[in-house]
Amino acid sequence: MTPVELTEYLQSLISHRILISAMLWGPPGVGKSSIVAQTARRNGLDFVDVRLSQLAPTDLRGLPVPENGVSRWYPPEFLPTGGTGILFLDELNMAPPALQGIAQQLILDRQVGSYRVPEGWYVWAAGNRKEDRAAVFDMPAPLANRFLHLEITPDLTSFKAYALREGVQEQIIAFLSFRPALLYALSPNQPAWPSPRSWVMASRLLAAGLDIAPTVGAGAASEFAAYRALYAALPDLEPILEGRAGGVSFPAEPSVRYAATIGLTVRADEPEKALNVFRWMADQAPPEWVQLFAADMLRLMRERGQMGMLAPLILKEPRLQQFLRDYQELLRQ
Repeated sequence: MTPVELTEYLQSLISHRILISAMLWGPPGVGKSSIVAQTARRNGLDFVDVRLSQLAPTDLRGLPVPENGVSRWYPPEFLPTGGTGILFLDELNMAPPALQGIAQQLILDRQVGSYRVPEGWYVWAAGNRKEDRAAVFDMPAPLANRFLHLEITPDLTSFKAYALREGVQEQIIAFLSFRPALLYALSPNQPAWPSPRSWVMASRLLAAGLDIAPTVGAGAASEFAAYRALYAALPDLEPILEGRAGGVSFPAEPSVRYAATIGLTVRADEPEKALNVFRWMADQAPPEWVQLFAADMLRLMRERGQMGMLAPLILKEPRLQQFLRDYQELLRQ
């Protein structure tokens, strides 16, 4: 499933109070941990992230302490003792079998030693697959049978929604829209390669004027550098945003079209600007490009809480209303 679909599924587990443990599978860098953390924040839940591969068995089970001639296991301080939240066992299948056995007790019995998971806590886990070049152990069948198994795959639409919301550099979003194959491209022989996580890191490097090759690899960085040169061919976007487009035409070159469409989406930070761009796109661009802009723009306006201001403006534009009626799926995104 895509990151958006995974988010919706996890949200449904919480909405219906389904405490069955879930195992998230997927390649590194696609956002498994981030999605779980965001789900916790969205629902006002505590979040405890335990990296099992970095623990020894006693770190999870606790230490034996004698009390009245009997050993009592004192649990570690990082395990929750009250409230409600998500206990997230990350890198589960990178942990050695002995530690996975202890984790199995938490997952199946919701307790280990003298410790019991509080009521209202979800126990979820995540891990990479063998084909991801991760140093993983086989998950024992009894442990695997205790989980819901959810596999996440990289998805450009999900990444764009996240990137627009989090302020990832517009040139990166435009480039990946043009070259979606480079959103995730695991390179077996290189330490740096493109993934959603590494592109977010690349955005920070780009903002600082630094080379992005150390995070996405030399090949992707070279293609991105060539794409950046296309920005010189962009039309002046400010008149479009201000409603003074006049004779400005929609670009003919596909790569520049992506650059212009994403650039306008990112810079339309007010409902009036979004409306001006929508009008211009409807006049100048082929329908599929208007649809691309409208889908991203409407999603971003919802994230910013600006749909209440944009909707009345669109209601005054019969032509734009008709476009949205022609593409009803946009209204459901």
